[in-house]
Amino acid sequence: MKTIDKLFSHIINSSNDYKPLIPRLIVGNVFLSEGIQKFLFPDLVGVGRFTKIGFENADFLAYFVASFEITCGILLLLGFLTRLSSIPLLIIMATAIVTTKIPILLNDGFWVMAHESRTDFAMTMLLLYLIIYGAGKLSIDAVLRKKIMTDKWKTF
Repeated sequence: MKTIDKLFSHIINSSNDYKPLIPRLIVGNVFLSEGIQKFLFPDLVGVGRFTKIGFENADFLAYFVASFEITCGILLLLGFLTRLSSIPLLIIMATAIVTTKIPILLNDGFWVMAHESRTDFAMTMLLLYLIIYGAGKLSIDAVLRKKIMTDKWKTF
């Protein structure tokens, strides 16, 4: 049980300041919006886009990715399990870069790829920031961490 407590404590631990709030709000809102758009505009950014990229099972994958984007985006906005929520989004970003930006690099060159990948790069850096620093003070993670620490002191 102590191992699980330590793991959970590490996951919700974060910097004791407000600095992660803006990155959390940016990343959470972008992914929440993108996930919703995959359902609203499937031909443009959902199934149609996944088919165009060449994914097998584009129907399943588009809605699977959209569901993760919505769920993890909401969790980031709340600051709940921030580090854990950032990992699937980082995988989504890596997949997007490999499947859409590398072909642009190979076909159109570095500068076109650099222009097209600016949002992907920014989102990836912000996700790495959240994985390193956590949710910050204004978050459910901070409330849980404070409760865990208070409960531990009560047992001594």
